[in-house]
Amino acid sequence: MASLKELKGRIKSVKSTQKITKAKQMVAAAKLRRAQEAAEAARPYAERLNAVMASLASKVGGSDSAPKLLAGNGSDQRHLLVVVNTDKGLCGGLNANIVKEALKKATSLREKGKDVQFYLVGRKGRAPIKRNNADAIAKHFDTSNVRTPGFDEAEAIASELLEMFEAGKFDVAHLVYPIFKSALAQDPTTQQLIPVPAAEGEAKPASGSGDALVEYEPGEEEILEALLPRYVRTQLFGALLEREASEQGASMTAMDNATRNAGDLIKNLNIQYNRSRQAAITTELIEIIAGAEAL
Repeated sequence: MASLKELKGRIKSVKSTQKITKAKQMVAAAKLRRAQEAAEAARPYAERLNAVMASLASKVGGSDSAPKLLAGNGSDQRHLLVVVNTDKGLCGGLNANIVKEALKKATSLREKGKDVQFYLVGRKGRAPIKRNNADAIAKHFDTSNVRTPGFDEAEAIASELLEMFEAGKFDVAHLVYPIFKSALAQDPTTQQLIPVPAAEGEAKPASGSGDALVEYEPGEEEILEALLPRYVRTQLFGALLEREASEQGASMTAMDNATRNAGDLIKNLNIQYNRSRQAAITTELIEIIAGAEAL
């Protein structure tokens, strides 16, 4: 059994830890609101951009003059997984779930005979992915040198990915990132990024249906040439915003749980301390009484 001094030291240590976790919980809660507002504000633009691009893609279709970002390079053998992790820890199982989703997708592709490489964004996902895929790491992008990653970082990532695609280093790129739903739920998801997927179920309006006729100037293909790179940048920017909101939500929840657990541990240690103290006092009294009777 631990001595009273050891128990007192443990109680003091856990109380100090509890103060730290409580402070981090409050900081995460303050940051969560701003991060959540930023992620939710970016969604309408991304959804509208998807709708516009789907409309243009339905007109261009599978024509020979379709942009490469839409039609691809005619092969789907080499796949690149762009995995968006956080730069900081202490956010529960968020990064583990993102890595799990990425490895699940990689396993699925390899079972089909595809070649898989990783493009890692953020620091926390590197070690677990490198553990069994050291030779499959194409590149990584560090976002730890900025306080809050924004559109500049998304544009830098997009430019590098587009250069790799134009150089023929991969055929298909998939984006793996968390979607913020609440402080308790951040769901990792995988979506195709390059070539830009056409919207499913997008059908051309039937003749005589009464839909307005839209004319594009200079033309659908020229607009797509400018719109598709913007779409890639927008998706990456949205993924970074979702990551920030997910990180703060997961961190707040994890620190809240840690604070509660510390409180339970302090309570149990105090009970153990009091019992040991009472046992020591009782033993001393018995020794005093026994000594008095011996006299």
